Amino acid sequence: MIPTESTAPPRLADLDEVVRYFLWLGATGFGGPVALCGLMERDLVERRGWLGKEQMRDVIAVCQTLPGPLAVQVAIFMGYMQCGFWGAWAAGGALILPASVMVAVLAAAYVHVHELPWLTAAIYGMSPAVVALILVSWWRLVRLGMDDLFQYAIGAVCVLATWLLPGLLTAMFLSSGLLGIGWYRRKARREAAGPRLLDVGAFVLLAQVAWFCLLTGAFTFGGGLAVVPLLEKGLVQQGQWLTSAEFLTAIAVGMVTPGPVMTAATFAGYLVAGPLGAVVCTVAIYLPSFLLVLFAAPLLMRHRQSPTVQGFTKGVYAAAMGSILASTVLLGALAIKDTVTAVIGMAALAAVLRLRVSGSLLVGAAALAGLLAFHFGAHR
Repeated sequence: MIPTESTAPPRLADLDEVVRYFLWLGATGFGGPVALCGLMERDLVERRGWLGKEQMRDVIAVCQTLPGPLAVQVAIFMGYMQCGFWGAWAAGGALILPASVMVAVLAAAYVHVHELPWLTAAIYGMSPAVVALILVSWWRLVRLGMDDLFQYAIGAVCVLATWLLPGLLTAMFLSSGLLGIGWYRRKARREAAGPRLLDVGAFVLLAQVAWFCLLTGAFTFGGGLAVVPLLEKGLVQQGQWLTSAEFLTAIAVGMVTPGPVMTAATFAGYLVAGPLGAVVCTVAIYLPSFLLVLFAAPLLMRHRQSPTVQGFTKGVYAAAMGSILASTVLLGALAIKDTVTAVIGMAALAAVLRLRVSGSLLVGAAALAGLLAFHFGAHR
């Protein structure tokens, strides 16, 4: 079993209670991984009393060590702590399911109406707002997990590496982790001394996309938002399965629907191979998270104070922050095409930072601005 605090949680939830809660969170939880983890802490620690504050912080710290979407992994871990093996699958699946269904429905609508002028106008307005949302979420993640100048140095190098060597992102993450091990082990020693019906070709295509999603889910360090550069590299640059505009739409849908941002893979899967593609890509991108939490998280919980574990985590987290920033700049160049989109992007950034506007409301307003710009001929 997983080590807990000296005092046991006030109570353990039943499996059906776990499922109900995470279905509700998956259907209503907006704002990305940081916001979802905050909601879980509020609901499960303060209101429901499933575990204590220190336990919750330990769970988040361990899940940050693993590749994959942070909020999903925390949910899996919480389910495991409450109801064991099947609780883990139930909690993670319940969190993922509502957003996956919503995104699949939106993907189907997009496939059938994406050439309509009004949708083109809406996407024109939405794209810069999505870039603003990504930038704000990136900043929250920086504040959450970047602790010192060494991490910022790794992040800065990884910004350049993402631009110049996009084919080596996985090697970049692993190298950053090894650098982190070396640096923080030395630091710890110093401190210790002082302080669709498919044909064969389509099946092959679907298998390629599914394999890519599986690898992406297994190597996405830094939370769900870190999936953006890896998905863009594989789906747009290498596989050329999606256009840049389709990819931006997938990210937009993933961000404005509740639940994890990684659900953008559901949208991408639908565009590549229809309903079956949506299901396969959803399963493929989330499966590593379940396996890692079930088999690696208990071990990491016991050893999370190890300088080796902490060093690797800090290194890959810094790499993820650099890669996200670099990809945000690239996406910004695609989304901000003229004065109107530049104004929409800056207004969206100000609205999130100053007015705390929700992502769904912000993207809806940006889509309306795009429609108005097309109607009055202000675009371009």
